[in-house]
Amino acid sequence: MNSHSRTQRSDGIRSREAILDEAARLATVAGLDGLSIGRLADAVGMSKSGLYAHFRSKEELQLATIETATAFFFSRIVEPAQQAPDGLGRLRLLLDGFLDYVEGGVYPGGCFFASVAAEMDTRPGRVRDSAIRLSLQWIQLLADAIRDAQAEGSLHAGEDADQLAFELNAYLLLSNAQYVALQNGMPIARAKSAIAARLAAAGAAPKA
Repeated sequence: MNSHSRTQRSDGIRSREAILDEAARLATVAGLDGLSIGRLADAVGMSKSGLYAHFRSKEELQLATIETATAFFFSRIVEPAQQAPDGLGRLRLLLDGFLDYVEGGVYPGGCFFASVAAEMDTRPGRVRDSAIRLSLQWIQLLADAIRDAQAEGSLHAGEDADQLAFELNAYLLLSNAQYVALQNGMPIARAKSAIAARLAAAGAAPKA
């Protein structure tokens, strides 16, 4: 492959990434179902034929958008939390990372997965399965961190890890919905307060 071909390929990759970043933002406002080749072409200033060079169907575009949002979610929230030395530290980083992700305004409609899961949960198919998969993985990550914290003695062994993960995630999802609607930091602050109280009840010492 000559240098000109490599440059063209690199430009194509960057163009595809830029398109999918915009698609993810648009999907949190218009929904995945509202994510059409034509609408996205207008949003990124491309022709429909130019966009078709990257995505041959609406379903392909939707699946690629979910994949892009998933990669961003893991790089922004999950991977940094994995560096924590213990389960409770990892749990707190996951929870704080989610709230920072929402408050940071990455997507205008809030959490990408909260948005698309609510939209697609009654629509069977590949897009729905892909959209729901990350939501289930997220709950599992919280529950795994809780179990590790219990094994380390940082949380009461009698706590139901799955139930606690459900409750903590409920705080996150409500704060996301209210933050999008109100556009102020109060829901985030309330979620942090609720999480701190619930973890204290579960045996966690306050943050230093």
